[in-house]
Order: sequence, then C-alpha cells, then structure tokens
Amino acid sequence: MADADAPRAADDQAQLAALVARGRAHYAAGEHAQAIACLTEALRGKAAYADVYDMLGVMYHQQGRLTDAEEMFRQALRLNPAYTEAALNLTVTLNDLGQYGEAHAIYAQAMQAVKRAPRELDPFVKGKIANMHAELGAAYRAVGAHEDALREYRRALALCPTFSDVRTELAKTLHDAGDFAAAIHELELARAESPRFVPARLHLGLAYHAAGRAADAAAEWRAALALDPNNGAAKLYMAMHEAQAQGLHAAQAQGPG
Repeated sequence: MADADAPRAADDQAQLAALVARGRAHYAAGEHAQAIACLTEALRGKAAYADVYDMLGVMYHQQGRLTDAEEMFRQALRLNPAYTEAALNLTVTLNDLGQYGEAHAIYAQAMQAVKRAPRELDPFVKGKIANMHAELGAAYRAVGAHEDALREYRRALALCPTFSDVRTELAKTLHDAGDFAAAIHELELARAESPRFVPARLHLGLAYHAAGRAADAAAEWRAALALDPNNGAAKLYMAMHEAQAQGLHAAQAQGPG
C-alpha cells in the first residue's frame, strides 16, 4: 500500500508546486484575483510556504480586508519567524487596525532580527523601512514637530539616499523651519539625482524665491513646465514671478517721488 501511495503523494506535491508557481506569476503581474484563487487553493492542499501567506496578506491588505491580511502575515511568521518582510507588513496592518502597541513591538523585533543578521539588508526591505520612516516624518511635519520630522526623513535617506521624493519632503520641512539654505542644498541634491522629478524643481524654485533668488526660481519653474506643461503649480508660480517682475519694472520706471 505504501508503494502505491508514493506516486500519488508525489503527484499531489507537483500539483501544489504548480499552483504556487502560477500564483506567484499572477502576483508578480498584478493579477490579484487569479493569484488569490491559485494561492488559496494551494493552502487548501496544505501548502506550507511562508511567502504564499505573505503574498495573500499583501493582496488582502490592498483590498481593505485588514483582519484577513493580519492572519496571513501571522501565519507567514509562524512558518518563518525571521521573515522580515512579513513582520513589516504585519506592522503596517496592525497600525491600520489601530493596534499601535503590538505594531511597535513587532517592528522592534524585526529590527533586532535585522541587526543580528550577518548580511546586507535586502533592497526591498530597505525601501519598506525607509518609507515607514518617511510616513512617520510626514505625520510629525503635519503637527509642526519639525525636529522629529527631520530625524525620520534623515533615517529614511540613510537607508535609501536616492529616494528623491523623501529628500524633497526633508527639504520642505527645512523650508517650514526657516532654514532656506539647507532646503536649497537638499533640493539641489534631489534635482541632481532625479532631473525629471518635477516636485523637486517646484520646491527648489520656492526655496530660491524665499532666499531672494528670483531668477533662479523662475528657471526651475520653467524647467518644471518643460517637463510637465500642464502643471498647475508651476503655472501659478510663474504667473506670480511675472507679476512681481512687472511690478518692479513699473516702480523703477516711475522713479523716486
């Protein structure tokens, strides 16, 4: 009987592996309905892959099924307690559910696991952690806690120094705090890293304008319009610049008295 069962078991395992492979392919292609169908069927067949649970958790989270996502991420961590990506995903989900204390504890555990790991962080994990710091920075900035916001943005950039959007947010916070020179420095770095990133050019123009560098400001806004001709903010800033220039010329033409 054992000999007769062996081929059947092998066939079952092959079918499960094929289901998981199809599910991963659908997931990578963004075909979430097909991915969920394949992966849930694989779980019914007793597939025990941590990444299957993690992928399902990510898709459930995107659908707003937060409690289902939480359970998937917990299952992934039961299978692989060192699965940093699943731990970070669970942290985000618990935050969304308002379970801030447990979210903080799981995040701390994940960071301890990372510190113990004798290898460089995976770029995906680095990016995920950097974005979490950036989100916290945005929350601090929204309530005027500039120093706390700056700390979080700098932590994000320490992990991912080429994230021009995060560097732009750092610069905006420096601008809010009145440090125009530092804001200009960060925005010039962002522009050099991503010359086609319009928000960096828009805010560099604002920082130049605040520092009294009107010509430099106008150059950045023109560059922004060249990249995005329908950009409403760039049009507004250029109109402001031109109105101010016209007013200055009129005042000079009138002369003293």
